[in-house]
Amino acid sequence: MQDEAALKLVTEDLFQQLQADGIVYAEIRFAPLLHLAGGLTAERVVEIVNQAVERGSLETGIEVRLILCTLRHFDEQESMTTAKLIEAYRGSRVVGLDLAGDEAGFPIAAHIKAYEYAQQHNLFRTAHAGEALGPESVWETLRLLNPTRIGHGTRSIEDPELVQFLRQKQIHLEICPSSNVQIIPSVADLEYHAIDRLYRSDVSLNINTDTRMLTPTTLTREYEEVSRVFGWGREEFYRTNLMAVEAAFVDEVVKARLREEIARGFELPG
Repeated sequence: MQDEAALKLVTEDLFQQLQADGIVYAEIRFAPLLHLAGGLTAERVVEIVNQAVERGSLETGIEVRLILCTLRHFDEQESMTTAKLIEAYRGSRVVGLDLAGDEAGFPIAAHIKAYEYAQQHNLFRTAHAGEALGPESVWETLRLLNPTRIGHGTRSIEDPELVQFLRQKQIHLEICPSSNVQIIPSVADLEYHAIDRLYRSDVSLNINTDTRMLTPTTLTREYEEVSRVFGWGREEFYRTNLMAVEAAFVDEVVKARLREEIARGFELPG
């Protein structure tokens, strides 16, 4: 994915996947600095993907936003470059900053300034934590980066005080069940996953696919598996979808439209 044609192609392909999966809203995340080997600038990478997303949204009716990722192994300058790209493309499909990558292998220090910049410029912020490492990683991420959401956060269940904090502060968890089974040694099978316990603890969360290619999965499959293992039905899926809308990186006008669309999908009054 190092030239314009390839970036357009994978974005178009993803829209086909989203459409086949019945998705009405998606936040696509990627790291622009990983696509520079063919001579593209980071700005051009963002422009290409942003334009492809704009076109895909118009053609499919799927509401999509872009989150730009800095990665754990990036240095401070690379992380700041990513944050500044989000500010530069404010008003486009680009809306937020994420920290992803090897949570266990690299410290968080190099990314603090980028997140301070994002907060100062009122940019949406999420960050991966609590998957490859335990609740201490979630605590550290919340304290040093101050995101409104946590990518995964599954191992928060190991610390009752953290669960209470997440509930009180309405920190939203982006739960990816199949990915967690792959990554977390203590989650050898979905039946050991914490999603149901976190949900019953009134923690804000929703179900996501994470890496559709590497897992591989679809959102439909994630729902089917959670339903099979934990007995989730319309009530749980509808409620977590509303939680997702509340935590989404869009304004209230878009959120109101999404709530109505989701209610129609669940055949419930808006």
